[in-house]
Amino acid sequence: MSTKIVRISLGYFAPEQNERVAAILDNEFKASLIPAIKKLKGNLSYYVGLDTEKNVMTNVSVWETIEDALQMATLKEMLAMRTTFEMLGVRFIEITNHEVLWELP
Repeated sequence: MSTKIVRISLGYFAPEQNERVAAILDNEFKASLIPAIKKLKGNLSYYVGLDTEKNVMTNVSVWETIEDALQMATLKEMLAMRTTFEMLGVRFIEITNHEVLWELP
């Protein structure tokens, strides 16, 4: 039996970039990533969030298997957007992939 995987990506940025990061996430990022992710195998859900108090952008996704989750590491649309954010000074920490131990139905 395969275990679901939760993939978490966090990017930190300067407070003065809040509005720009939010605009990119809600426009270019959304327009580019939604069609690309829909083509991938095993995606169960995908969430994009923004903490404007801590200046952190978050991508959380749920996948059927670790192999499915790792597709994101080479997705050209994601890599292009990462470059866009890094040019704004966003600092990403290492992406983590978590095996689900339990869930609330």
